[in-house]
Amino acid sequence: MNALPYRMYLLAYDEAARGPYDRARSGFLVRVAALVDLTQRGHLTEREGAVRVTEPGPVGDPVLDRLLDEVAASTHGWKHLARRHRTQTLQDVEDQLAAHGQLTVEPGRIPLLSGRHATVPDPDAVRALHAHVTAVLRAATSAHQVALEDAALVALAAVGRIGSVPSEQDRRRHRARIDDLTGRLGELAPGLETTVRGLRTTMIAAQGGMGGGS
Repeated sequence: MNALPYRMYLLAYDEAARGPYDRARSGFLVRVAALVDLTQRGHLTEREGAVRVTEPGPVGDPVLDRLLDEVAASTHGWKHLARRHRTQTLQDVEDQLAAHGQLTVEPGRIPLLSGRHATVPDPDAVRALHAHVTAVLRAATSAHQVALEDAALVALAAVGRIGSVPSEQDRRRHRARIDDLTGRLGELAPGLETTVRGLRTTMIAAQGGMGGGS
């Protein structure tokens, strides 16, 4: 499964945590990854500050189709859509990965606190994704030569402070490149780039109970 929200989930996966490194933040990252994916496919555009559907679909992917239907019924901007139903989107991604054998999902011991436990049967696939994203970040090539989906993964991983990808050292050393790769999102929609740049603040506010619906 190569759609961007699935790759984002696996990038955020933490084997020790038996799931995403931080479920609350990962919900934002996966949700925005899905918005980027739909925009890159030509299904979404930005018009007068609102996100509009240009191609109604279906896309053929349950997660993307559900989000596309949601956007079609709204008149909101990127930031609102990034916050809205992010927990549901995260669970939908997990369910699809599980359905395709790329994840095993079990209820946590205390569901209200621990949610779900997820195990990746092929840890090497996660390590390969980590290595790929790290290589993109450290590469000497121009940011404009990077595939847009890879630029999005680097930008989201950096703003989400995933931890291992990129590492704190890489975030400091390659700050300018992260900025350039984040800027690639402006090619899709200026407001989408702005939303990603402000996502850390949005996530912090949400953890304080001010982030809108989950």
